Amino acid sequence: MSNAADLRGQSDEQLMFSLKEAQKQLFQLQFQAATEKLDTPSKKREYRREIARIKTLQNERKIAAAGK
Repeated sequence: MSNAADLRGQSDEQLMFSLKEAQKQLFQLQFQAATEKLDTPSKKREYRREIARIKTLQNERKIAAAGK
């Protein structure tokens, strides 16, 4: 899990890779939850928040690029 400061230091390509990895992990956790083999349900929440942070940064960068 990365905090916002760590994510801000990443390039656009790194952010995209981080987003895909977080989405993949969330999918796996959701699958485990459906089969009742999930040990830590709080991980799902952490990955959802991670995805939201990354998407927020991508949107901020998109808006900043459009404003220039």
